[in-house]
Amino acid sequence: MKFIKKFMLGTKGRMTQVFDDKGIVSAATIVTAGPLTVTQIMGKEKQGYEAVQVGFGAKKETKVNKAQTGKPFRVLREFPLESGATAPEAASTIDVSIFVPGDVVAVSAISKGKGFQGVVKRHGFSGGPRSHGQKNKERSPGSIGGGGRAGGRVVKGMRMAGRMGGDRITVKNLKVLQVDVATNTLVISGALPGKPGTLIEIRA
Repeated sequence: MKFIKKFMLGTKGRMTQVFDDKGIVSAATIVTAGPLTVTQIMGKEKQGYEAVQVGFGAKKETKVNKAQTGKPFRVLREFPLESGATAPEAASTIDVSIFVPGDVVAVSAISKGKGFQGVVKRHGFSGGPRSHGQKNKERSPGSIGGGGRAGGRVVKGMRMAGRMGGDRITVKNLKVLQVDVATNTLVISGALPGKPGTLIEIRA
């Protein structure tokens, strides 16, 4: 288990450009992050591990099940504590002020779902040439096996057409460029997975 010092949940916004002091422009993504409410502290005595459970986003009390009574949040997440770190108090609030410009973070989110796609789009196949009478199979995958390969069976891991996207993607070594506590906004370098409104998990 990887322990972390800083963590935050948010929703992805639009992309923008940020100029630094030297006039160098960087592509960046605006994230509406937090505030988070600490809902529970996990300890080694009861749960067997040390972590912080936080809630993000409001949820109607009528839509909260019995197991989550008293936790009217749209999202509940657990983040492991760094060894020796002091756990925040239950019911306390965590906002974007824990980050400072220059922090290096890893961002995880669910990528855009693209539905059922062929091998050209899904795996980058080049396709076949439009020659020798071929006119409607340029984007076909070609042979996927044979008697001399795996005994005529399709080998595991064969790149074929199928559902694309909708995977949990983690992008590392991104920088926090701007922090705005008043609007609960973080500006993070680069492109982040998902579409606008996607839940973003930020770890440092």
